[in-house]
Amino acid sequence: MPPAQTFVAQHDSVHITVHAYGKGPRIVMFPSLGRGAADFDDIAQRLAAAGHRVLCPEPRGLGGSSSPLKNITLHDYARDVAAVIEHDGGGATVVAGHAFGNFVARTMAADFPELVRAVVLLAATHTWPLSQDLRDSINKCHQMELPEEVRLKHLRHVFFAPSSDARVWLGGWDEDVMHAERDATEATPKPEWWTAGTALVLDVLALNDPLSPPDSVTCYRDQWGADRVTLARIDNAAHALLPEQPAAVADAIIEYMKKLPA
Repeated sequence: MPPAQTFVAQHDSVHITVHAYGKGPRIVMFPSLGRGAADFDDIAQRLAAAGHRVLCPEPRGLGGSSSPLKNITLHDYARDVAAVIEHDGGGATVVAGHAFGNFVARTMAADFPELVRAVVLLAATHTWPLSQDLRDSINKCHQMELPEEVRLKHLRHVFFAPSSDARVWLGGWDEDVMHAERDATEATPKPEWWTAGTALVLDVLALNDPLSPPDSVTCYRDQWGADRVTLARIDNAAHALLPEQPAAVADAIIEYMKKLPA
């Protein structure tokens, strides 16, 4: 597989660096809280090899993407993704988001329905608010001043199944970006984005994810309708999902895209 090509999409004073793979039906992938586009490297190459064009934008503040990080909302992140799609030729696109990234994908569907063919939720949170022990572990995973073994304990608690190697996520975190993304989420009224507008949805569930316990996994399908929401279940993965089961995640997306209306 050829290496990713890189381009910059711009709107207003915002510059978003994008890593692009392959040709074919387009999918844009937005990463988790405080993390960059590299989390999608493996999956993006698999999708490209299957005949898709995959765009992986770096979030504001990472990988050369430059833009304000203060006084923004999820609508600003959605506008960034819209600019990426428009730069690449426009048209209805599958928009995928991992963890926090699925908030951005849902906002995209609400704000720019003409650009969204479907939304893919990767390890979406199905229970809210989170319990304090889960929130504490999420916060401590990326606190670099903590001993490595402490951070690994918290990574294993939330992000990785027992069979997975949590060490792969000891790096790759950015505190400033994380705080900006959290602030943007809190500044955005939930009804403006939560339901992903009226878009079709693939809900990719990590079966060891403590943020999606067994009694909650059908909640989006139950609330939004089986005509909109398709479920894909991935075993031996928790909230990190992408580094744990990249082949299974890619296969789920590929099969879903085959069945989407043209």
